[in-house]
Amino acid sequence: MKFEIIVRSVVWQKRRTAKSMIKKAILTAAEALSPAPVELAIVLGNDSTIQALNRDWRGKDQPTNVLSFPAASVPRSSGKPQHPSPYIGDIVIAYQTTAREAVAEGKPFDHHLAHLAIHGFLHLLGYDHENDRDAETMERLERRILARLAVPDPYAPRLRAN
Repeated sequence: MKFEIIVRSVVWQKRRTAKSMIKKAILTAAEALSPAPVELAIVLGNDSTIQALNRDWRGKDQPTNVLSFPAASVPRSSGKPQHPSPYIGDIVIAYQTTAREAVAEGKPFDHHLAHLAIHGFLHLLGYDHENDRDAETMERLERRILARLAVPDPYAPRLRAN
């Protein structure tokens, strides 16, 4: 497996462990899913960058936490996507939205970041959450991979202090 983590915003300097957490998350996901050798890029940006991408590619003029841009692929066979080359696409993660969500959900930043990296990776492999059945499949995989990283279930209800 080959991937590059590209830092496109200085705000990521606040999180010195971000690159190592993403690397560990992606490698764990690849190991769990046993895909053929793949290549991808992960871009660490900010809200304004991801808002422009979200607007231009999805028609949603607002920031989001993570976007995935799959490379051209051949339709799935035996439940796994088939790619004509090892390059499967790009993942872009926005710092400010990720940080806000982690605080709002009472999660450590690195745990939320690992979840977003895995979520984006699954999208590159052809998984989606457009309907309940697909969402359950994707969430089950995310939980399983995150458990290998000792990251708690991101979908479990959390008790909040009043």
